[in-house]
Amino acid sequence: MDTSSTLASGQQTATTTVATPPASAASDSASTLPPCCAKGAPPQSPPPPERDASSTAAHTITERAGLPLFSSRLVTIIFASVALLALIGILLAAYALPESGLSTNLDGRILPPSWAHPFGTDPLGRDMLTRTIKGLAVSMRVGMIAATGATFIAITFGILSALNKWFDAIIGVLIDLTIALPHLVLLIMISFAMGGGTKGVIIAVACTHWPGLARLVRAEVRQVLSADYVRVSRLMGRTGWQVAVRHVLPHVLPQALVGAVLLFPHTILHEAGMTFLGFGLEPHLPATGILLSESMRYISAGWWWLAALPGICLLAMVLTFEQVALGLRLMLDPRRAQE
Repeated sequence: MDTSSTLASGQQTATTTVATPPASAASDSASTLPPCCAKGAPPQSPPPPERDASSTAAHTITERAGLPLFSSRLVTIIFASVALLALIGILLAAYALPESGLSTNLDGRILPPSWAHPFGTDPLGRDMLTRTIKGLAVSMRVGMIAATGATFIAITFGILSALNKWFDAIIGVLIDLTIALPHLVLLIMISFAMGGGTKGVIIAVACTHWPGLARLVRAEVRQVLSADYVRVSRLMGRTGWQVAVRHVLPHVLPQALVGAVLLFPHTILHEAGMTFLGFGLEPHLPATGILLSESMRYISAGWWWLAALPGICLLAMVLTFEQVALGLRLMLDPRRAQE
């Protein structure tokens, strides 16, 4: 009896010794488990893949700049800068090209495009490349002056209409009348009343292209006048003129600048259209509208380069101005800085 009980107690002791590991071993095995497998630990996502040095540096730079590596805003600004350089190049080329290309040369009449004359020659032997470049420069100068005048009128009327309700009513009627009349007819009437020529075209274009920009300026001015800091400025005794100069004008000028650049393509096209119809610039000037008007007589004869090449250059210049305006708008608009 004593021997059997002793054997049974020994077996139980051995079983207990084998089944229960030591506390130090249990703690070591628990410490070697990953955090995601530990009891009671929240699930964790796997670590991100490692980057090489170059990708890490580029990612850090773009994160600090707050922009993606190739943002649409950056690309647009780059294209706008290139377009602006192209427009400046047209003006410089117009002054650099010799005047001999505008002189009559009956020995070189109606020559197709070649290395000597990339745009060919006209029925009087004049170089079409020289006439086209100088014509684009003339259109740019006229368009810039007219757009500047229209912008000045729009800013003045927009600020006056926002500061005084009587001015607002009068200017609103003027805007509606200007927009209601046929645009081209109004241009021709004003140009004819001003005596025609370059002066008449500039005045006509400036007097017909301000309503849209004036509406934009008036809306911006009203938004500024409803701001709290403007109300505080008025409570401090600032006059209406001081509020307009110190608070309204700095806010409106960037919007007006973009609007002025956007007006350039419209003024150039309307100047070319009026000149094409015979109500624009003087006939002796190498304007693009005059080139297109003269080429209409010879298209049926197969002399396509007289109209096609100047027309394509005019279209390219208009699209270039629009690209410059788009880039300028992205630069001045903080709400689109993260695009």
